[in-house]
Amino acid sequence: MKIGIDARFYNESGVGRYLRNLISYLSVLDKKNQYFILLLKKDFENFSENKNFKKVLTEIKWYGFAEQFNLPKLLKQLNLDLVHFPHFNVPIFYTGKFVVTIHDLIHQHRKMGRETMLNPFVFKIKQIGYKKVFKAATVNSQKILVPSKCVQQLLIDEWKVSKEKIIVTPEGVDIKILKTVKGLTEGDCDKTLKKFGIKQPFLFYVGNAHPHKNVEGLIQVFLVLSKKYPDLKLVLSGYDHFFWQRLRKENQYKGIIYTGFVSDEELVDLYKMARVFVLPSFEEGFGIPILEAMACSCPTVVSNVGSLLEVGGDACMYFDPENRDDMAEKISALLDDEKLRQDLIKKGLKRYKEFSWQKLAKQTLEVYNSCV
Repeated sequence: MKIGIDARFYNESGVGRYLRNLISYLSVLDKKNQYFILLLKKDFENFSENKNFKKVLTEIKWYGFAEQFNLPKLLKQLNLDLVHFPHFNVPIFYTGKFVVTIHDLIHQHRKMGRETMLNPFVFKIKQIGYKKVFKAATVNSQKILVPSKCVQQLLIDEWKVSKEKIIVTPEGVDIKILKTVKGLTEGDCDKTLKKFGIKQPFLFYVGNAHPHKNVEGLIQVFLVLSKKYPDLKLVLSGYDHFFWQRLRKENQYKGIIYTGFVSDEELVDLYKMARVFVLPSFEEGFGIPILEAMACSCPTVVSNVGSLLEVGGDACMYFDPENRDDMAEKISALLDDEKLRQDLIKKGLKRYKEFSWQKLAKQTLEVYNSCV
């Protein structure tokens, strides 16, 4: 088959990480099909081709009119048997066979802050267009890939998609992070803590600061906990132009450290040295940071919502993200009880191994082959 993968998000976070891992493992697993990887100019030069993975340059940006009208033309020129769109933004006018990955339905369930600052008329038009594109993706696709049973059920309940059409392909921990954990030294960790001015003990969160992430809730809980634990710090990591800047401006408190973007090596150091990793989201499509924390022997306490329960299993402590007292109580329990911490660390080191990008790539390849 000639398979196209829309990799215009290749070096973004989230969908980009999904693409990088999928393509990397497919290049090892599949020597039979021919792949055409669509890349923006900023990623084109750094992408390494091989015998059956060819790169295709495009400057068609996502979420615009060009994506709807020009992308189908480019795909038609390539004469592809199948296209994989890694996000819901499938061109409505594309008539070829395709599969789509839908990572979550968060945009449909929650207002995303910056978008609602648009002119109300413009925002309404965007919402209508979004729903039309999403509907076309669910109806016209051969198969829909999702990271969790939670997202699968949401598509069944809210979009009336048949269960047979939806394939659950759980994600995993990047191999680079696992290699970094193996080669970690105490000196590496100390260097990272010194770089960001962090002193132990600290709680750790990494991700973006969109409203559904509930980082503000975590901050308020930390302020309560800091009265009981005066030496405790809260370390918040993640790079986002708008939401992190706003959050930082509105929440300048003693004991809170904003690191901004961190490298994979620094990320491992922070997981390793944190007393507790906290993921306070109101909603998630999967929850990769939970698995990363487990792989780094960091005990985790997370929201008791949908996919996070699937990912964490019995290796996490859970709280109601709407109940800040519950969040504070669960974090406090992990800070106070070393036996509980060690028990969760032990369970986590087993749990994360149940998930892998290699397994995801294998499942995805099976889906491609079934669409012939």
